[in-house]
Amino acid sequence: MSDLTLIRTNSNNADFIQLVALLDKDLAVRDGDEHAFYAQFNKVDSIKRVVVAYQNGMPVACGAIKPLSETAAEVKRMFVHPDYRKKGIAAKILTELEAWATELTFEECVLETGRKQPEAIALYQKVGYLVTPNYGQYIGVDNSVCMAKPLPNSTSK
Repeated sequence: MSDLTLIRTNSNNADFIQLVALLDKDLAVRDGDEHAFYAQFNKVDSIKRVVVAYQNGMPVACGAIKPLSETAAEVKRMFVHPDYRKKGIAAKILTELEAWATELTFEECVLETGRKQPEAIALYQKVGYLVTPNYGQYIGVDNSVCMAKPLPNSTSK
């Protein structure tokens, strides 16, 4: 992968905002009638920890974490531009987000994705996430798949 750069930033980053707009368009198609339900949980106006990936200077992917509890960081807004998929970029963003969460002393990363995103589920499983019972607003939502991965700070190793 030539010249891939990851930067840590926040949700005010213009490239992150542009990538999230593409993500939301993709999710609107995949989720159909359920999109409005999910959209309310995906506001990005105050996320303090965002990673943007640049390929040869072009913003191509993003992801973010935000505190879910004192011990868990929630992975949000993972997206890779379609032209750059299947190159390992998403796994690199996840690794960076997990490192950041570890630095912040979180014990695990958790996330929610949808059954209509099988490639995302496969990626998360490949890098060590396990399916868990749905949490929070996703309890009882059939399309939601919740996952978690312990971090090096975890006391449950």
